[in-house]
Amino acid sequence: MPARATFVLQRENFFEAVRRLAKLPDTRVLKESSLYESEPLGDAKEWYVNGAVEIETKFKPDVLLKKFKNIERAMGRKKVKKRWGARIIDLDILLYDSAVLKKKSLKIPHPEMPNRKFVLIPLSEIAPQVVHPELGVTISELLINVKDDKKVHLHHA
Repeated sequence: MPARATFVLQRENFFEAVRRLAKLPDTRVLKESSLYESEPLGDAKEWYVNGAVEIETKFKPDVLLKKFKNIERAMGRKKVKKRWGARIIDLDILLYDSAVLKKKSLKIPHPEMPNRKFVLIPLSEIAPQVVHPELGVTISELLINVKDDKKVHLHHA
């Protein structure tokens, strides 16, 4: 099953996270987006670096989320009290094939995805014609219509 994930992290951590994802059993990375810098959310000070990957995995969504959390911890992520506080890495499952899941611990598709340009830009690069399973529009259409006014630009190393 293809699962699409986006990351919010420092540039060097993107490549490390992708390496760790690729090492998961029965999982392979199919596509990687370019990296993008975006204005911080909330009271965070530093701009974020974002990217998206598409993976193919045999893990069910809830197990995949646990694998993501394990990778975050192994890479040094600490629990933060602030919702949009600075963090080393943030792995999210945006889409999982055409699944719709509404658990307390995991919502697929990611509920904030249609509202966040910093998520939609890298995701549209790797999956422009994928249809949002609840809204019935493509990722490209979501990006065209997003009301997010935060700045996002291609990251140059």
